[in-house]
Amino acid sequence: MSDSPAPLADPHLVFDPVVADGPRDIVILGSTGSIGTQAIDLVLRNPDRFRVTGLSAAGGRVGLLAEQARQLRVRTVAVAREDVVPALWEALSAQYGAGEPLPEILAGPDAATQLAASDCHTVLNGITGSIGLAPTLAALEAGRTLALANKESLIVGGPLVKALAKPGQIIPVDSEHAALFQALAAGTRADVRKLVVTASGGPFRGRTKAELAKVTPEDALAHPTWAMGPVITINSSTLVNKGLEVIEAHLLYDIPFDRIEVVVHPQSYVHSMVEFTDGSTLAQATPPDMRGPIAIGLGWPERVPDAAPAFDWTKASSWEFFPLDEEAFPAVGLARHVGELAGTAPAVFNAANEECVDAFLNGALPYLGIMETVTQVVAEHATPRTGTSLTVADVLDAETWARARARELTAKATQATRTTAEARA
Repeated sequence: MSDSPAPLADPHLVFDPVVADGPRDIVILGSTGSIGTQAIDLVLRNPDRFRVTGLSAAGGRVGLLAEQARQLRVRTVAVAREDVVPALWEALSAQYGAGEPLPEILAGPDAATQLAASDCHTVLNGITGSIGLAPTLAALEAGRTLALANKESLIVGGPLVKALAKPGQIIPVDSEHAALFQALAAGTRADVRKLVVTASGGPFRGRTKAELAKVTPEDALAHPTWAMGPVITINSSTLVNKGLEVIEAHLLYDIPFDRIEVVVHPQSYVHSMVEFTDGSTLAQATPPDMRGPIAIGLGWPERVPDAAPAFDWTKASSWEFFPLDEEAFPAVGLARHVGELAGTAPAVFNAANEECVDAFLNGALPYLGIMETVTQVVAEHATPRTGTSLTVADVLDAETWARARARELTAKATQATRTTAEARA
């Protein structure tokens, strides 16, 4: 194990390309989303540590983006949608005083990628989905420290990210990977026996596969612990998110898949664990709050005091752990499979799942149909493109094919359901 490649994320290494007095300059990608808004809360409470120089967002909440820009006095604002630029100018003009210079605006599908390469110390990539790949690559190529909350960019572009990232350049922000990152600081890589990734189990923990057949979008969106966007919440209910995290753990820490285990922990207090060769297991635990992992991503190797609430040890609590039911929740096993295939296979898995989740939310696919369709798309995928020849174009082509095929299969399933219903009528 000690002769294997260096991991992408290593708590023993500090990649610090910019040494400067005063606050650390930060760019936040996805500023109006859950990760972005919590990061801004952390920054505003710690102005002596952090200064935000740029914000990016999709463009659906220009009022909030303009308010964030004024609060933080950023140099640059980026939006993916060019059609919202007039509304953004208007919102910014309303926020800023007369005569105050407005921030520069970047607009278009490459705006976040441009911003990721701008002059700063750390780029926090909080974009949702594989569209975060290009900004991830841009930040790494520009030599920025990357606080990575966009797991999809690593999943779909693993070889590309690994080819660019320098030791210590990536700090993980997912709660599970931030937990592993911190626990791994207690030993060397040669001491690690196993990574244990915890899962809340989502809203359907304990249900059998048969009991999941009639799940509705409303049921699946009711997560018992975390408040997240709809796609991530559905992924949590199917445990696709946990499958993606297993692939991410393998890529970040260079630990084989057979030494990465998933355990269900409903309370979500223990965010992940590392088992060492001497039998010791170190767990990282905090009450559920993403500001803790965000603080690790922005501030490492220093900790940010009071970044998130701590436990109240004067109150009794119970922490439970259960094995994963892989029959009811096959997503983790399928993710291991595509992770071992590598190349474009994870991109196909992720893209097909995004399409199927969208179809489920729109009533075009039953709940169990999500994983059934993703499994079929993965099985139909040709031998994945792998190795050093993998390009961004390969990844995008694989995603395009997977999305189209998932839509075809979904349409067939919808038509079959209608035909059956008409026959019964």
